[in-house]
Amino acid sequence: MTESSRVSRRNLLLGVGGAALTGVVGGGLGYALGHDNGSAATDETAGATEAAQAGPPKYRSRPDLRTLPDVTITTAANGTVGGYICLSPAAGSGLWGTLMVDEKGSPVWFKKVPDPATVAIDFKVQRYRDQPVLTWWEGTIGGTGGQGVGQGEFVLADRSYREITRVRAAGSEQADQHDFVITPQDTALFWVYDPVPHDLTAQGGPPDGVLHDGVIQEVDIATGKLLFQWRASEHVGLDESYAPLPQGESAHLPYDYFHANSVGLAADGNIIISARHTWTSYKINKTSGEIMWRLGGKKSDFTIDENAKFSWQHDFRQRRDGTYSVFDNGAGITKDRDYSRGLVMKVDEAARTARFVAEFVHPDKLSAPTQGSFRELADGGSFIGWGQMPHFTEHNADGTVRLAGHLPQDNQSYRAYKTDWTGVPLDQPALGLHIESGNVVVSASWNGTTKVAKWRARSGTQPGALANAPIEAPRTGFETRLTIQGTPEYVVAEALDAKGTVLGASAAIPVRV
Repeated sequence: MTESSRVSRRNLLLGVGGAALTGVVGGGLGYALGHDNGSAATDETAGATEAAQAGPPKYRSRPDLRTLPDVTITTAANGTVGGYICLSPAAGSGLWGTLMVDEKGSPVWFKKVPDPATVAIDFKVQRYRDQPVLTWWEGTIGGTGGQGVGQGEFVLADRSYREITRVRAAGSEQADQHDFVITPQDTALFWVYDPVPHDLTAQGGPPDGVLHDGVIQEVDIATGKLLFQWRASEHVGLDESYAPLPQGESAHLPYDYFHANSVGLAADGNIIISARHTWTSYKINKTSGEIMWRLGGKKSDFTIDENAKFSWQHDFRQRRDGTYSVFDNGAGITKDRDYSRGLVMKVDEAARTARFVAEFVHPDKLSAPTQGSFRELADGGSFIGWGQMPHFTEHNADGTVRLAGHLPQDNQSYRAYKTDWTGVPLDQPALGLHIESGNVVVSASWNGTTKVAKWRARSGTQPGALANAPIEAPRTGFETRLTIQGTPEYVVAEALDAKGTVLGASAAIPVRV
């Protein structure tokens, strides 16, 4: 391949006064969103055309991320545990996928949802084979009554963002998006929403109705073998539901009486789950499948403090000190509380009592009718994703807010997490060039890296003879700008760590006016 043909297939904007003069890039896989295939060059060219037509892109090194939603920090980090925030933005921008940002709201890594999936959900860090991995769900979401039901599969990726494997539901069904938990035995727990024929006359529905059954599956991640399965309809009656039947022309659509939205393990190894439409959290015997207890709802086995009662909830978990937490939406098909909250309860399984311990509230007293997450942090603080309301907050143990931010208001993220992560991308950094006042402005980024402390730009007359004095600048968010005096023939960008070691370099890009 000649140099001219190589350049023409890349996507770097070189412009004077905002006008694009030509388009070439160096960026490799980072620019192509992690896909090294024949379609990457076409996608890049399309991105350059759009950017040229619409003015300077948000990131000149990555014009394909023009519509990546901004994350705004409203309360700056103060005494936080550190780490990165995992989001799965949906709606609004139209650029859906997995997004990791730092405590300033700057993107660290983004991956667009690949076709034929339409959304990514529940993006987080877990451990698999004793190594940290990124996991998320990809698929399509439908449903009735505004309740999302997913059909898709789960993705596991390593520190270099390489896909390790995909986890699919056993049998003919597809996995639902609501939860995905990797156990210490390297198995996966998740939900399947299975539409099954059901006589609904006792509930005032048709005899040939359809029920959305909530099915837990546990599969071995390496082999896909089904290890455990549990059906809600075999243990939970329809009389426990607070959800109305589909009516009129929708009467034969599936009745989502249960709406499971979390699954996990209690400290004793048994399964704990949340069902939004019964306002109940359940503990299930991992061996027999029998329900050990119900917390909340119409058939609660516990006496619950009035201020510990919850409704339309999500994300039921056991904390390190033995207490239980839940994201109490307090709103859904009905509104039963003025604001949503993270709720902590002390559950005495012997005395069958549930006592209020604490609540964690957004400063604006947000009410989230759908979605949401509430997780304990390593130092005893907590992190909340406010679901349908595109906000997240990090709290001290006493409930005070030490970090707050949000996606654009036309977005939402089913859950939000705070996590440690070290990303080591295998592709090249991405490079963008344009001219301002007769000088070359270098825009450098590297999708997924967490080790870059500063950037260096080198330039010269030939790719192998970049003899001009290098220019350095501290990393400033996702993309860093450096200015080279004059217009040299070639430019390369190098990513450096805190010690000045070169972690990676872009291709040498010709400056062509």
